[in-house]
Amino acid sequence: MDIWDKEKRSAVMAKIRGKDTKPEWIVRRYLFAHGYRYRKNVKSLPGTPDIVLRKYGLVIFVHGCFWHGHGDSHIPHSRIEYWTNKIEANKKRDQRDKAELLRMGWNVLTIWECQLKPAVREQTLKEMEYLINQSYLDLLRKKAERKARRVKNIQAADNHQCIEEKSGHSKNGKPNSQQGYPTPPIPDTLAAEALSQKPGNKD
Repeated sequence: MDIWDKEKRSAVMAKIRGKDTKPEWIVRRYLFAHGYRYRKNVKSLPGTPDIVLRKYGLVIFVHGCFWHGHGDSHIPHSRIEYWTNKIEANKKRDQRDKAELLRMGWNVLTIWECQLKPAVREQTLKEMEYLINQSYLDLLRKKAERKARRVKNIQAADNHQCIEEKSGHSKNGKPNSQQGYPTPPIPDTLAAEALSQKPGNKD
């Protein structure tokens, strides 16, 4: 049984902060101290990520275990159906937001409130920093691949132009001989055959 009545429970839950929470503050302080610059609560991105490291191609969500249904988080005994449905809806929304961010080319990292407890906090933050740097390397690799594709396309276009020039016709469809290019010599056998076909020439 819940220790509070319905009205008291609703008032308590309403006071829980949705942003600038203590877990978010812990993560942001670590990032700033280690030289990472970021934006927070970016509304233009799906899910309004808590932290956006644009240079590294990474967004970070710092989730409360209760609100986002992590592990065995405690559900109030009052209005169990309401809270269960609400948390399930939050989890589905989180999945949609993550899928959309991935489609947009972002890497997504979720840090849970329980992972920032004092006993495991240092390990969590170090793993976070490692994943940030891995995301940066992944971003550089993708940029290099895009650049290589552009160079390949340019080279393919240049090769196609050379083939057109060698085919005997310019881009406007006129023979190259009309563009100042020398007419290739006619083999002797073809010249003799052409001469024999002129009127007045009989075998």
